[in-house]
Amino acid sequence: MSLPVVQDAKGAATVETGDSRRHLLDLSLNELQQWLAKAGQPKFRARQIVHWVFQRRVADFSQMSDLPKALRQRLDESFRILVTSSSASVASSDGTDKLLVRLPDGGEVECVLLRDGTRRSICVSSQVGCAMGCVFCASGLDGVDRNLTTGEILEQMLLLQARLAEGERLSHIVMMGMGEPLANLDRVLGALDVARSRDGLGISPRRITISTVGLPPAMDRLSKAGVPYNLAVSLHAPNDSLRSELVPVNRKIGINAVLDAADRYFDSCGRRLTFEYVLLGGINDREKEARELVKLLRSRTVMLNVIPYNPVAGLPYVTPNNRAIAEFRKTLEQGGINVKFRQRKGSEIDAACGQLRRNRGSTASSDRDS
Repeated sequence: MSLPVVQDAKGAATVETGDSRRHLLDLSLNELQQWLAKAGQPKFRARQIVHWVFQRRVADFSQMSDLPKALRQRLDESFRILVTSSSASVASSDGTDKLLVRLPDGGEVECVLLRDGTRRSICVSSQVGCAMGCVFCASGLDGVDRNLTTGEILEQMLLLQARLAEGERLSHIVMMGMGEPLANLDRVLGALDVARSRDGLGISPRRITISTVGLPPAMDRLSKAGVPYNLAVSLHAPNDSLRSELVPVNRKIGINAVLDAADRYFDSCGRRLTFEYVLLGGINDREKEARELVKLLRSRTVMLNVIPYNPVAGLPYVTPNNRAIAEFRKTLEQGGINVKFRQRKGSEIDAACGQLRRNRGSTASSDRDS
């Protein structure tokens, strides 16, 4: 049986679980300080609490030994630190771990830990499902259910952090899991405020990337936020005709509007833009598309990140052959484009976004309906 979800006017979700305690991770630092002040406690206790959760990896108020015992008891009566759980996990031989995270209302999202040398990067979801409709993506096949709360976004980070060995720490965050981060921008920014804080995960904004299919008004809001996150725009095609087939939301926006908003973001913070391009065999991997990309991007300070497609069961799209990939790359490099071809990681564990959730969908559905 699913639990009811209530959303406010801005789309923030509150899950009614029968437990009257608030989710601690949904509070901003300022809100936690205000609560402490009303409880007769100094505001600096807020940073201590955040430090215990994110740096010391503690999920029980009773273990926060530098807090007064009475405060620990009151915190436990008022808040829950964790509300989600890992309902499935898979590990790849290349060091990729993928989690299926069960939410309080029974919904599920995916998040991924990627190990690459000394880097420990995580890919985190922002919505249950996705409304953007990219035709090759498993995340949006069933549409979008709701936005994640700030706390639910942060809990993915904590669950992945818990998989690190002693002495390891997270180094990079990518908001590129299930959902469109800019469609849930307030909660995403709230979570990233904690992730980049000294007492939170302490990750520099320069090591945090927000991915988007390109929503110009939200991109402009992100520009005005004043934090130099990396922006990755999922392009997938060099013209409106093909992009509207692959990314249906483009029909209402247009590729030029997306590029203009990306240029404004670059002007606001000076951070080099990344454009993501999923390479689909026989569809957008020809010399024609490569030449159009050169024309579109060569005057911009960008990195083009090309990702050979990770096949999804039930969808007709395939990975390009090695010759097509090589020719595509050659055309881009000869055109002066700064390009990187991403190594496919985690393919043996369905690491493409939405695959684990979909493959387990019948089981998850049975659990929710029971």
